[in-house]
Amino acid sequence: MKKILVPCDFSKPAIQAFKFALEVAKQSKGNIHLVYVIELPVLNDTMLMPTLSFEADFLKELKEKTEKRFKKLIDKHATPGVEITFDTLFGSTFTSVLEVVEKKSCDLIMLGSHGATGLREIIIGSNAEKIVRFSPVPVIVVKNYLKDKIKNIVFPNSLDTEGQEDLVMKVKAMQNFFQAHLHVVWINTITGFTNDTITNERLNAFAKRFMLKNYSLHIFNHLSQEEGILAFNNHIKGDLIAMATHGRKGLNHIMNGSLAEDVVNHTSAPVWTYHLEKE
Repeated sequence: MKKILVPCDFSKPAIQAFKFALEVAKQSKGNIHLVYVIELPVLNDTMLMPTLSFEADFLKELKEKTEKRFKKLIDKHATPGVEITFDTLFGSTFTSVLEVVEKKSCDLIMLGSHGATGLREIIIGSNAEKIVRFSPVPVIVVKNYLKDKIKNIVFPNSLDTEGQEDLVMKVKAMQNFFQAHLHVVWINTITGFTNDTITNERLNAFAKRFMLKNYSLHIFNHLSQEEGILAFNNHIKGDLIAMATHGRKGLNHIMNGSLAEDVVNHTSAPVWTYHLEKE
């Protein structure tokens, strides 16, 4: 977590995410890059390259005003030892954020979210779902500034031992960073019911395969995956939920949705997500 990107529109949720990013950057001796993306109307009916319908002077004025707000924000919350930079960009939020991730070699995105509605009212609108779904680096969605340390990380998992190496390695790195206890949990539902004997064997095989440390293995029964994850997190007083997102597209996404996005929308806890390349 050396280079953290924080999309910021100066709203309260964005500032909460920024404050949490400061704590993480301070601990990791990293830096933060703030970015505000202004989506302007474009003329793209017949042109290959969209043409902004605003004069250059007006765009310059918008950028200068945003830079003043960034400087005021940084002056108020700056933490000794944490370098903070910022950019004001014009264009698509989704593409701009991912371009900045690549350009700045960021290894984490911190997003601020409004209340229980989560991604549906996140600071940067519907683009946020795309960022969570397709970001090449982990994303942490924050609703409230965390004053206490992260001590318990909830890790719902399908327990497949193949194709999860990258995901689990990143979860273990995050666990080590926060010095937290990892709770690996299988949510046992009616539609995907598995008896405890088999599930315990799979849980132990998963822990052994990935050489987990400082962990607990759990089976939690519930009517649905999403509600089970939320209930289990409340049950053990989890501080952060870590989940994979599969980057479903088109009809597949409409039909199957995203469990990670649903959990984000209905929990007050921060949610760490990482995009799996393979379904």
